[in-house]
Amino acid sequence: MHYGFHGKIIDVDLSSGRIEIRDIEPDIFRRWMGGRGLGTYLLWSELGNKWEQIDPLSPENLLLVLTGPLTGYYPGMKTAVVSKSPESCGVVGSVLSSEVGIELKAAGYDGIIFRNRSDKPVYLFVSDEHIELRDASKYWGKKGSEFLPDLTKETHNLLLELEKGKGIPKEPAIMYIGPGGENLVRFASIMAKYVHAAGYGGYGAVMGSKKLKAIVVKGNGPLPHVADIEKLKSLLKEIYRKLFNATTFRTWGTGSGGYNVGAVSSSEPIRNWQEEWHNNPEISVVNFDNRTWVKRFWGDYGCPITCMKLSYIKYGEYKGAFSDAPDYELQAYMGTNLGIFKPEKIVYLSWLVDENGLDGINTGNVLGFVAELIEKGILSMDELGIDLKWGDAKAFAKLIEKIVNREGIGDILAEGTYRAAVKLSELKGEDLLKYAVQVKGIGVGAHGVRSKLDYTGPLSYVVSVQGGDHTSVADLPAKSPIGELEAIFDDSAVICSFTSWIGFENLIEFTNAVTGWGISVDDWVNNIGLRILHLQRILLLLGGPDVYWDPRIHDDNPPRFYEPLPSGPHKGATISKEEVKEFRIKYYNEIGYDEYGLPKPEILDELGLSEAKRELERIKERLNI
Repeated sequence: MHYGFHGKIIDVDLSSGRIEIRDIEPDIFRRWMGGRGLGTYLLWSELGNKWEQIDPLSPENLLLVLTGPLTGYYPGMKTAVVSKSPESCGVVGSVLSSEVGIELKAAGYDGIIFRNRSDKPVYLFVSDEHIELRDASKYWGKKGSEFLPDLTKETHNLLLELEKGKGIPKEPAIMYIGPGGENLVRFASIMAKYVHAAGYGGYGAVMGSKKLKAIVVKGNGPLPHVADIEKLKSLLKEIYRKLFNATTFRTWGTGSGGYNVGAVSSSEPIRNWQEEWHNNPEISVVNFDNRTWVKRFWGDYGCPITCMKLSYIKYGEYKGAFSDAPDYELQAYMGTNLGIFKPEKIVYLSWLVDENGLDGINTGNVLGFVAELIEKGILSMDELGIDLKWGDAKAFAKLIEKIVNREGIGDILAEGTYRAAVKLSELKGEDLLKYAVQVKGIGVGAHGVRSKLDYTGPLSYVVSVQGGDHTSVADLPAKSPIGELEAIFDDSAVICSFTSWIGFENLIEFTNAVTGWGISVDDWVNNIGLRILHLQRILLLLGGPDVYWDPRIHDDNPPRFYEPLPSGPHKGATISKEEVKEFRIKYYNEIGYDEYGLPKPEILDELGLSEAKRELERIKERLNI
């Protein structure tokens, strides 16, 4: 009997319109869990033998929307999206706050696989056994607030027809893309509820490449049975007790970071990471609270913390803009990284990226990169077509629109910081990657490493299987329930990292109460989690077809992180190449990589990944090892 999952996935061929229900064996869930782990396995099993040849934006790529074994049971709500990333050409496990996950479970499914490409814009509608592709032509080209109310109304009317005589159903859960995804901007997000995003990975572009505008789901059934309901109830009481006591985080969310990460930790991006310290009180969370917040406690299904906030600009030149808090990452990347500290301007730019369906982190990363090139005279205002200066929100807004529409230089910038830096280096005849603050095609999260006061360290982004993703950072000791193995658990169980801090042993105990697997912390660290990490590493290093990563070159920090901090109480602080090399060698040894950073064949055998040695040999051949 299945506990915690149904063992069924919807398989949608967008080209032919064929929809089938695919059975997944219980042992596959036991070995790969769900979400990021299951998605990595499914991608490898179908595409691994030709991974390097598959363009992430081609019909051959797969897009997976997945739940996890804890979806609907554990406090908080996430939905996982997994595919071959247009940014890194590896696998990035990306999650967003959306009830699509629990609605899928209630409808009787553990996820959806999308394959091939529709010849016209469509959306998928799921209501229990009723599954259909519907025309989305009238919604194509529209921003979030321009079509989401209409789509909600349309699909709610469908539910009223389907449920006639059974009462009035609640509105369905919806995930969708904006114009950024439609125009294949490589850092486009998949959106939900106007301001929630699966940003890392660029999967909005994958949806756009498949002409898939939205995914709409409503389930009316129960969640799958659990192995030990009494144990589950007991654990939930204790977990809720702990989470209800998170009063400071509930009050401010991550919104206090805009000031504190810069002023206290000296690790906030400022003007494309040229600095990481500031003492500007205008970006204080109190100013957001007093001037922009209209909803102070906002959470998704089952969340006892409600750390999200809602900002809305009621007056002035930015009137009508709305976003969440913004959270710290957008405060930094739509704010300080662009030389902006005024709350209203940050909300305005955050609104623009959400409306257009862009990842705010990677958008802010590429905007900061361009602004520094302008500052240094490498790019001219004429080439940009905009009079761009640090702190000018309206100018940055114009550049966002150019990127979304792939207009002029926006066509280059829509490829993301790494690819744009490579292309502009060719055009300018000089190496501009030194200004690109990214790792393996993904702009780093808003947490620097030079002060060594943030949770990130010299190794965090260097060997992460998700590049610059700040939610999946590596650490030492490598094989422990912290760092990347912890992140892989959260993304594979599909739970929120802001509610998962109850202790890893407690998370494993909760998982066993749901699934009956009887796994231990050691099982996760040395087997399940490690298996997922090694397979992600292999697919990342296979890469292709337009970018390939060599660990001897690319297992490194951005050049900027080796420059001493120029200001603040930690002026002069930095990391050294020698320090990073020492940590990297130690990590390789502990995690099971060889001296070149490749998974060892004997470790793959131990993890039950012997078949992946064929991919490993292709990597060695390309690297001439």
